[in-house]
Amino acid sequence: MRKPANSIFLLLLAVAATWPVSSAANMSEIRIERYRPVPMRDGVKLYADVYHPRAEGRYPVLVVRTPYGVQRDAVHETMIKFAQRGYAVVVNDVRGRYESEGKWEPFRTEAKDGYDTIEWAAKQPWSNGKVATQGGSYLGHVQWRAGGEQPPSLVAMFPALASSNIYRDWITLNGAWRLSFNYGWGVVRMPNRIMLPQYWHTESYAPPELKYEALLKHLPLKDGDLMSAGYAVQHYRDWVAHPDYDAYWKAISDEEQFNKIKVPVHTSGGWFDIFLQGTINGFTGVRKHGANEKTRRESRMIIGAWGHGPTQKYGDVDFGPANNRVQFETELRWFDHYLKAVDNGIDREPPVEIFYMGANQWQHEQDWPIPGTKFTPLYISSEGAANMATGNGRLSFDKPTGAPSDQYRYDPNDPVPTLGGNNCCGTPTLAGPRDQRPLAARKDILVYTGEPITQPLAIAGPVKMKLFAATDGPDTDWVVKLIDVHPNGFAMNVCEGILRARYRKGTDKPELLKAGEAYEFEVDLVGTANVFLPGHRIRVDITSSHFPQFDRNPNTGEPFGTSAKVRVAQQTVFHTAQRGSHILLPVVPVPKNK
Repeated sequence: MRKPANSIFLLLLAVAATWPVSSAANMSEIRIERYRPVPMRDGVKLYADVYHPRAEGRYPVLVVRTPYGVQRDAVHETMIKFAQRGYAVVVNDVRGRYESEGKWEPFRTEAKDGYDTIEWAAKQPWSNGKVATQGGSYLGHVQWRAGGEQPPSLVAMFPALASSNIYRDWITLNGAWRLSFNYGWGVVRMPNRIMLPQYWHTESYAPPELKYEALLKHLPLKDGDLMSAGYAVQHYRDWVAHPDYDAYWKAISDEEQFNKIKVPVHTSGGWFDIFLQGTINGFTGVRKHGANEKTRRESRMIIGAWGHGPTQKYGDVDFGPANNRVQFETELRWFDHYLKAVDNGIDREPPVEIFYMGANQWQHEQDWPIPGTKFTPLYISSEGAANMATGNGRLSFDKPTGAPSDQYRYDPNDPVPTLGGNNCCGTPTLAGPRDQRPLAARKDILVYTGEPITQPLAIAGPVKMKLFAATDGPDTDWVVKLIDVHPNGFAMNVCEGILRARYRKGTDKPELLKAGEAYEFEVDLVGTANVFLPGHRIRVDITSSHFPQFDRNPNTGEPFGTSAKVRVAQQTVFHTAQRGSHILLPVVPVPKNK
């Protein structure tokens, strides 16, 4: 962590940092104060940069807390824009990162530190006492943590692209470990001490054994940090040691704290963002459990066809210029209303705004799930050979006919490679909507395709797969993708889900399987909004791996992270009248053309 070398350096830096920033017409000049110490209740100081208008006065405050450095590109420029529009902005490094004191331990101290930062900001001479929080990803997560502490000066929150339960929508999805993200973020990007150059492995000059794809194949997972960092990264090892949703994770979950949130919250996310589940659960959580009627009534959510932030094109698909929202404008309307009492109508708009893919247009909705949604089952069936896109797997609104089951072989040494989906942040996988045809020849993917659509079919809401299946071992994974097949053959993944079979009764209730026994599994595909257009086909793919986005289930049943070996699993998926495997689609009215 950097600190000013002495008081003279501090003085010189303070003078230089308060020079006015050039301003455009009708925008105020601002000052930036560097290295402001923010004391925590235990005596640790977190250092902050403070942006505020040059003119003397008391201003509403935005608090932004980051582990990535207060002068990071984009964040710095955004804070300037807020200050030019009449806000004081406090941006501090979280505990143990960059200039701030203390020990870096992801997630663990953000609740109390966030509270202390908010209340410190409210008492400063340039503050009018009203504080809101801003930021995305980890910067959004820390808002949820602080909000649950009910700081008296907090009046609104805008957590974008943020997790609301670190275990359920960061570390895992339905118990399956997000390997590439956890390793890339936890070991490579955010270790608890600086790595030496010989352990860097993302550069072109890295030897084969230090290439990212090689590191992610290392077994056992519990000591994978040694392959890259060269030492034990404690928080990574703690994550591996707690594969279930236990007290370690519940202590930092915001889902158990929604009833303590007493201010309006605006969540924002993307259909292909890694934290989509947190965006949705955060909104629905405060809408249902918020501490007061105002919080429940005035909280908002927006979701675009994005990854980890607004774009026009993502993955292989250009969704048109309307998709590329300028989030600063939405945030400014939100903060102007709650911090400056500007009557701009944002509190009276419908609470949900989502982008419908396929139709490529935005639409406001009254809630999530959308009132009147018809949850409609689409059944899988075949003649016993649904393997590959050229197989005979079918998808229909009618009950199954034909063969009773399909089989495939899942070999962890030859996993299905990640091709699109919900990932982010420099991991070595192709995220977003991607053409699934490169996987078409794999026999370890069951493919079920419907007839061409004759009328537009719109879905918006949670998507789940009811899967009747068996495996010949004590544990395995089930991966499901919902796909929109275009008339030209382009196969776009719409949403996806994975379930670690031992967690079929809940992530806090692991239970191994009996070999060969048929079970009913529910695979959560989180959610989406898509219009299947005439001539398109709806498709469902089922397999058992999604690597390296998720770790390979070794199929051994050993405690998580300890397996140094793998076994091949023989998988069976059933589709009979009694075991009618189906995907449940949230069918809604087709959005109106604007």
